[in-house]
Amino acid sequence: MAADSVGNALTQRVVSSSGGGLTRPLISGTRHAVSAGHPLASQAAFRILEAGGNAVDAGAAAGMVLAVVQSDVVNFAGVAPMLVYSAKTGSVHEIAGLGYWPRAIPPDYFTKHHNGEVPHGLLRTVIPAAPDAWITALSEFGTMTFSEVSEEAIRIAREGFVMYPMMSNIISAFAAEYARWPSNTEIYLPNGHPPKPGDLFVQRDLAKTIQYMVDEEKAAGGTRIQGLQAARDAFYKGDIAKAILKYHRENGGLLTAADLEGYRTPIGDPVCAAFEGHKLYTPQPWCQGPALIEILRIAQELQLSAHPHNSVAYVHCLIEAIKAAFDDRHRYFGDPSHVQVPLSELLSTTHARKRADAIDTTRATAPKYAAGADSVALDTSYVCVVDRHGNSISATPSDVSMDTPVIPGTGICPSSRGSQSWADPTHVSGVAPGKRPRLTPSPALAIFDDGRVMPFGTPGGDVQLQAMAQVFLNITAFGMNPQEAVDAPRFATYDFPDSFEPHASLPGRLTAESDIGEETTSALKSMGHDAVPWPVHTWRAGAVCLIQHDPRRGVCLAAADPRRPSYAMAR
Repeated sequence: MAADSVGNALTQRVVSSSGGGLTRPLISGTRHAVSAGHPLASQAAFRILEAGGNAVDAGAAAGMVLAVVQSDVVNFAGVAPMLVYSAKTGSVHEIAGLGYWPRAIPPDYFTKHHNGEVPHGLLRTVIPAAPDAWITALSEFGTMTFSEVSEEAIRIAREGFVMYPMMSNIISAFAAEYARWPSNTEIYLPNGHPPKPGDLFVQRDLAKTIQYMVDEEKAAGGTRIQGLQAARDAFYKGDIAKAILKYHRENGGLLTAADLEGYRTPIGDPVCAAFEGHKLYTPQPWCQGPALIEILRIAQELQLSAHPHNSVAYVHCLIEAIKAAFDDRHRYFGDPSHVQVPLSELLSTTHARKRADAIDTTRATAPKYAAGADSVALDTSYVCVVDRHGNSISATPSDVSMDTPVIPGTGICPSSRGSQSWADPTHVSGVAPGKRPRLTPSPALAIFDDGRVMPFGTPGGDVQLQAMAQVFLNITAFGMNPQEAVDAPRFATYDFPDSFEPHASLPGRLTAESDIGEETTSALKSMGHDAVPWPVHTWRAGAVCLIQHDPRRGVCLAAADPRRPSYAMAR
């Protein structure tokens, strides 16, 4: 089935099964709050908070549960970029949670051997980062053990959970991809068929993998930190590593023991920029995150807030700002340890003014990139937590299980995030040994001028920043409460090289949820946009989750997106 047919069919199935345009209530509390991509993840985080754990403990618990209940789009051995806010110090820390290309890969490997493509399978594997990222977060900022925060993930994997429509539909749409490897087939096509909604979905091998890390932690004795190190070693040096490396040796993979043993996720300072008195934090440009700041800077120069919400002028100008920022993303963003990214210039008011001046406010910009087939970017979930002390975590764990083999006996797919590199070694995000792909998962955190703290994020590939920019503007420019901001109709452009292999573009394409209005869509077409309607509250428009914490009032407001099975809780 063609990718665009899969996307359209999957969209229709998901929308029809999720109730269309229903909205969620705004959740409020005075103690703590969580919003995550699945109810069981939110419940796991909430239990940790109720037991006295902090935001990082709860975020790790939710992230591991997401790797069970959304293992089609989040892998336990995938990526887990996150931002951590300390209420005591007022500081924000970045935990990258993204692996490197194996040291054995030559930069021109794919141009020489695979016709300039990064193929599905083991060869797109980068070092799995998520286990180290969660353990690093727990070591540096948490209070609990690996055993405590992984308990729910192990239980749900071992006992199973009730399959729900969206995951069932995704597995069904990609059944042929899952069927390429017996180990994937065994889990995701039990009895030769995709699981149906209502079926019990069990992942015993994944439960054993996480339990082994718990067992090694307990056997180590000593301090909490020593136990966490033992859990980490179980993955990167112990039996899990041995299983991964054996499969790579026997099937043409490139990961080595040195790659796994030597991996440590960096902890550092995120990008921070002022925006109309607010501070906005994103990861560094190994990730697409800073483009969110550039989008908002250009929008500010275009005086976007002067237009009525989701009017023709508003949609046009914001789409053009996104296209301009994504052009810079394509030309400049890459792993800062390998390439020089002129970030200060790109995020400056001067550059935003230059970009804004080049935009015709009455006509769509002519497409720059060659056309390609429509694709369905299936990746990612999200979780944010605020604890009783005001600490926050914003995390976007990810990685799919349909484009690379499950390591037999483990239930995990080591990160296939190499799909977001370019095979061309001359590209700023081209493949190179020890280099990171340019990641789409992009957690963010805002600190408003009145002191409110807001972690926020979404799944959605290249739609992530587009959805996040719209929600942020809904709050800051139009005064919407968090749930109103999340529920509001969305739009997106695909007029740029997609972040996923094969990096195709859809010249001029603008998609808009149909409740934006047919008159608005028609007007955008007359301005030169290839405007195509989406269903109301389509999953393709992202699934933004957020929490606003007001430390002066001691109140948390939490929102969860109706477009996917997101869920918010607070007390």
